[in-house]
Amino acid sequence: MAPIAVGASIPDGTLAYFDEYDQLQEVSVHSLAAGKKVVLFGVPGAFTPTCSVKHVPGFIEKAEEFKAKGVSEILLISVNDPFVMKAWAKTYPDTKFVKFLADGSGKYTHALGLELDLTEKGLGVRSRRFAAVVDDLKVQTINIEAGGEFTVSGAEDLLKTL
Repeated sequence: MAPIAVGASIPDGTLAYFDEYDQLQEVSVHSLAAGKKVVLFGVPGAFTPTCSVKHVPGFIEKAEEFKAKGVSEILLISVNDPFVMKAWAKTYPDTKFVKFLADGSGKYTHALGLELDLTEKGLGVRSRRFAAVVDDLKVQTINIEAGGEFTVSGAEDLLKTL
């Protein structure tokens, strides 16, 4: 399956997260993104070195800059369960503008065509590292990494496209 590309509409799917009241919520991606400009970015896994030290912090630190450019919300997707995503979110001091969304079974990642098979490394099927600007469900920009690289999907790279 080819990865989602510029001009395509993002598929709908159900992801999970813990809200501010510590209640588990299931939410449709379309309900989060319809009629809005959002950043959608995916990482191979919670608590992994590049994701935790470089990728996620960049989006947290640049959240206000994204907001100033019309982005309503930053949606982080990882093929992890919602409990892991909740614990991971708590390791950052200020995540109010970044929603940590769990794609536990990888179904949504598969629908995007962005699976990364890390079975040989003991991680199973995960998400490729990517970052996209989505405006009213249409992909405006998408930067997809090759393998385990981190060269084009950071917050700075995505801000340049807005």
